[in-house]
Amino acid sequence: QVQLVESGGGLVQVGGSLRLSCAASGRTFSNCAMGWFRQAPEKEREFVAAINWSSGSTYYADSVKGRFTISRDNAKNTVFLQMNSLKPEDTAVYYCAGRPGIMQSGWTSYIYWGQGTQVTVSS
Repeated sequence: QVQLVESGGGLVQVGGSLRLSCAASGRTFSNCAMGWFRQAPEKEREFVAAINWSSGSTYYADSVKGRFTISRDNAKNTVFLQMNSLKPEDTAVYYCAGRPGIMQSGWTSYIYWGQGTQVTVSS
């Protein structure tokens, strides 16, 4: 059974940083892509960043490019999202997701999901 467990969310002030972690288990992820998505109240789920597990290639939403970094630790089967220069509009529940194959930005193509972690940026 595949499990994705996020951690690292919390309350931070504008301009601050947070590092989200996603511990993955239950299958081999070397042929998978992992993504981070977020959903704010009364808004649709949106793509944040993705990474191809084997190659390490990454892709970012324009809204976070240059501020967020996605990475993975093969030994720990963990994906990270380093978030810097946080803004109030980054406030959302952040979800880790996985899919077989290469990275995609559409959330409907991901079949594995974590429970989400709340990120709140206060001004």
